[in-house]
Amino acid sequence: MSNLQYINQLSSVLFWDIDKEHFDAEKYSKHIIQRVLEYGTLADWRLTRNYYGLDRIVADCKQLRTLDPMALSFVCAMSDTQKEDYRCYHFAQSFPTLWNS
Repeated sequence: MSNLQYINQLSSVLFWDIDKEHFDAEKYSKHIIQRVLEYGTLADWRLTRNYYGLDRIVADCKQLRTLDPMALSFVCAMSDTQKEDYRCYHFAQSFPTLWNS
């Protein structure tokens, strides 16, 4: 599947703010994966998993500074990994808030 075919098959609400014709799915994989995990449908997830593969998704997610807690839990469940292995988990823990203290 080509870059453009993949981007065009994702839900249109995910990338309303970009020009899909000039968007590079390889260069911006972390951005795409994060949006799919946080706002996408199950069909978007399946398409993304098929396009990148679970290993690439996990590797990219481990480098993200922020990721919704439910999205992080989903990735951990799908890949049998621990939250502590992800940068976003440690980043979120370093900023206590009123509702997390």
